[in-house]
Amino acid sequence: MSKIANPRRLAYLRPMNVNLTPELEKLVQEKVASGLYNNQSEVVREALRLLVEQDRLREARLERLRSALAAGLDQAERGELLDGPEVVEELRAMLRARAEGAE
Repeated sequence: MSKIANPRRLAYLRPMNVNLTPELEKLVQEKVASGLYNNQSEVVREALRLLVEQDRLREARLERLRSALAAGLDQAERGELLDGPEVVEELRAMLRARAEGAE
């Protein structure tokens, strides 16, 4: 197998300079020193992949919240409302029971 870099891979790997705080720079160096990563670029790429995944999860949570909100608004429009103080008291009782069960 040739040790020459794959030209297709090089086409999308473009150098980029990034300024890091001393704390972040130390973290990157520690990750490389741990042997988990071969170089600083691998650490940054993994961090960015995790950021993309975190953004995806956040968007999914927001979509679930929007859906639940829309369902609640539909219920309210149909007059399917709950008494606020009654619900709060039920929640408090549930939390008290849970706390007593944990003791």
